[in-house]
Amino acid sequence: MEILTVRDLSFKYSLGDKDAISGISFGVEEGAFVAVCGPTGCGKSTLLRMLKKELIPMGDIKGEVLLDGVPLSEIDARTSASAVGFVMQRPEHQIVTDKVWHELAFGLENLGLPQDVIRRRVSEIASYFDIEDWFERDVADLSGGQKQLLNLASIMVMQPRLLILDEPTSQLDPIAASDFIATVRKLNTDMGLTVIMVEHRLQEVIPAASMLMIMDKGTLLHYGPARQVCEEVSDRPDLLAAMPSTVRLFKAMGGQGRCPLTIGEGRRWVEGFGCKVQPDFKAFDAARDETPDNDVPALEFSDVWFRYGRDLHDVLRGTTFSVEQGEVFCILGGNGSGKTTCLGAAAGLNKPYSGTVKVFGKNVRDYKNQTLYRNCLTMLPQDVQTVFLKNTVREELKDAGESAAALPYDIESLMDKHPYDLSGGEQQLVALAKVLASQPRILLLDEPTKGIDTYSSERISGILRSLAEGGMTIVLVTHDVEFASRTADRCAMFFRGEVTSVGRPREFFSENNFYTTAVNRMTRGSFKGCVTLEDAVYALKLQDQELSAVEG
Repeated sequence: MEILTVRDLSFKYSLGDKDAISGISFGVEEGAFVAVCGPTGCGKSTLLRMLKKELIPMGDIKGEVLLDGVPLSEIDARTSASAVGFVMQRPEHQIVTDKVWHELAFGLENLGLPQDVIRRRVSEIASYFDIEDWFERDVADLSGGQKQLLNLASIMVMQPRLLILDEPTSQLDPIAASDFIATVRKLNTDMGLTVIMVEHRLQEVIPAASMLMIMDKGTLLHYGPARQVCEEVSDRPDLLAAMPSTVRLFKAMGGQGRCPLTIGEGRRWVEGFGCKVQPDFKAFDAARDETPDNDVPALEFSDVWFRYGRDLHDVLRGTTFSVEQGEVFCILGGNGSGKTTCLGAAAGLNKPYSGTVKVFGKNVRDYKNQTLYRNCLTMLPQDVQTVFLKNTVREELKDAGESAAALPYDIESLMDKHPYDLSGGEQQLVALAKVLASQPRILLLDEPTKGIDTYSSERISGILRSLAEGGMTIVLVTHDVEFASRTADRCAMFFRGEVTSVGRPREFFSENNFYTTAVNRMTRGSFKGCVTLEDAVYALKLQDQELSAVEG
């Protein structure tokens, strides 16, 4: 039985010049888990909002959406609020109260349920989600992962039949993201909850999904059983890049037989190649293993301590590391470990009470009259929309003193659009263009791939590598281990306000169990040092060559 039916649905935003989604039709069976993917800006988030009555944006709508055979427009507000749950990308945008317990009770209070029912439901959901230990805490004190889990719990306490999630793990570290996806999967399997989830971390989502939907340019390209769609997906680079590493490797090697989805299936498939020859990755690493010939580091932290208030705990605790000139330095670590605070200290925004931060050998405190930001250092924050001030991209770049022709990438097609009308990946490129206008020698980036697809992420990776080869120093914070493995010269693990380890990407990710790439987990035990998709393709082709030589 279909719980959700979408018929020939099209939508155009009020000020838009074309449809954001066009002619979409599909049905969702009760108890299904539908994963939705596609390039950044293809209309995924717009489609999800069309499925929740209260979130439908202003614009021109054609077609219809039915819940249990009833058009959304005819469903009363009370039923809509409780039957369809929606978890947003940014947890702070959904939390409305100051205490955990009140957040859990808020929706039920608005439904006017009796106090004894509210208490029973809240206590049950708190136990199920194992949040009793922080039941009475202030919401502001929670980590990103805890806030998103609280959002999910506050939706589930209303006992919805359909749960919609819009990139819920985009701001979570790999471990918190994995835990969150596992919780959603458990709700689907244990409770028969129908789930529709947009996500770019597909390595864990697609194996959990019963159905897979692929969108592009506002249209529905594929919809069907997850494994079948993965096997049939076209060879278009942008669509194939959205697939899990197991699928991409399978396709790169010819795609014969049953397509592996999980890491376990991928490991067994890799082992089938024989794994007789260990690859040598020296040629792959030659460019990134070169030690810069500079006497003075571009950025240097020495025993740095920082807290946001006198009575608050330390966020940076003796932080010590250095970044060489012309290096791409990636900082990874859990939510709340101090990574963004560290970038703020490097930019002179956060003032340590102990220790020193030096930029090109000079203490940040000694840069006077904004000289730190004049052709020296610039920072792009996590929320790139905060740098947009004008009505068009052209005005933004003119305001920044930059032209599209001078950029290391092409954004000419975006010049006459409003920055807020761009996709996440496009906004990232425009914001990067704006900060590059200051011609910095050091570029600080906070989560540059948040909320964008793998294809756009790979594009940004290439741009940053090109800038580094031109002499720019790049320090970035990221939860995207695949991006870090492709982009970094060195990676650092941040834990409780300090750097606990630093290494080249190959050694860094090969020695980690959780902060590592899907390719490494899939090839571990067969090949040493496989980190990226290119590594794995090279290793497997060596096995084919060895087999051909033996047979010859």
